[in-house]
Amino acid sequence: MTSMELRQLEHFVALAEELHFTRAAGRVHIVQSALSTSIRTLERELGATLVTRSAKQVRLTDAGQAFLTEARRTLAAADAARNAVALVGGVLTGTLSVGYMPAPNSFDLPGLLNRFHRAHPGVNLRLRNVPSTELIEQVRRHALDLAFVSSPVPPPRAVQIDTLIRSPMPLACPVGHRLAAKTRIELGDLTPEIFIDFVSGWGTRVATDQLFSQAGLHRSIAFEVNDIPLCIKLVEQGLGIAFVPPEVAEANPQLHYLTVDPAPVWHIGVAHQQRQQMSAAGRTMLDLIETSLSPDLRSRNG
Repeated sequence: MTSMELRQLEHFVALAEELHFTRAAGRVHIVQSALSTSIRTLERELGATLVTRSAKQVRLTDAGQAFLTEARRTLAAADAARNAVALVGGVLTGTLSVGYMPAPNSFDLPGLLNRFHRAHPGVNLRLRNVPSTELIEQVRRHALDLAFVSSPVPPPRAVQIDTLIRSPMPLACPVGHRLAAKTRIELGDLTPEIFIDFVSGWGTRVATDQLFSQAGLHRSIAFEVNDIPLCIKLVEQGLGIAFVPPEVAEANPQLHYLTVDPAPVWHIGVAHQQRQQMSAAGRTMLDLIETSLSPDLRSRNG
């Protein structure tokens, strides 16, 4: 019989998700040496090596992968138990993990988090910012309660995505570009152009790649970036053209924008597990999103 504690599981899950001792230690608010000791103690109690360590990287062993699934399930059950007791007194507690993609201000995420925190100060909010494909995978693995994503492709079976925003993306080019004399253009007319696009995993990139593939067209991408301001600067310098979210176009009037037929569509949605599988904090946040960001979602979230 081991004397395993919930805090050890929290330490292990943090390390498994970060794959970096310093970042994981910071996430659980302890020093790196304490995290290392906690993981070694856990491995000794289990009689198995959970992670392999080297100077350059941390990797989960097969035992670590198997243990991660059960550790997450145990922590979720403990959180649900705490919530059940707290809700008897009308107080919501626990941890809510929220992901969001690198994106323009398509909606007021800080304002949403502020409203939630003021209503439920007993809930600890954890935020994670990675590309949409990784966010959806983390929701599937229960590493995140919910996530704001940009993804035009169907999610895994265990994940539901409720659409908040759906809008065609304009094409940005510098004012002196040959396309600047036009306001509309056919998608097929863009094949000779040089593109600037975002890295794989970004919803904008997925939508654009999917559109060209479905049309049987090839395009040349000279620059891949993971930063919207840099994308705009590269277009300004005449290094290529780029599809951008509508909010980016509105904020950068120094460029020329065209309507493309057909155009890739900018999707923003909230990804989550089925409601019955979510924590009380997750369901409460989802309710707030429905009423705050998109009232017409109410009929789809029952």
